[in-house]
Amino acid sequence: MTRESFIAELDRQVKLVRTEYGFTQDVMAKVLGISKKTLVEIEKGRTSLGWTGAVALCAIFSDSQVLSSLLGGEAGDMIRALAFQDLHPRYPRTMGGRVWWRFVETVGPYIIQQNLISQHYRALDRQDERVCSSFDLEDIRAHLRELEGDT
Repeated sequence: MTRESFIAELDRQVKLVRTEYGFTQDVMAKVLGISKKTLVEIEKGRTSLGWTGAVALCAIFSDSQVLSSLLGGEAGDMIRALAFQDLHPRYPRTMGGRVWWRFVETVGPYIIQQNLISQHYRALDRQDERVCSSFDLEDIRAHLRELEGDT
């Protein structure tokens, strides 16, 4: 998935999220910090939330079942995978992938998992701390090989 496809998918889901929360267009626009006119245009497919608006939608409506079903759980992992593409920040500890994740393989002391819904990958160390995430499995493997070479 790319940022563009992520944004496009969220553009298509705005109305469903709004309906899920029982919000009018006026209320939803206020919550998102946009005009009602812009929201109407997004819902009609004529304009877009953009990256910042898509991230805001996911953050504000993090409990949305619509978004959870679309993104495979909490959206933060996918957002970080897209935001940090080609970067390797230090991530906090995870719960080890008990929900939404399948085991892919072990590379040295790391495990690679894939999200069941979004299909993006992440690598965890032995303490379940996320080492990296990406939609490209080869990027994950290459980064882990680099880490192995550093030790």
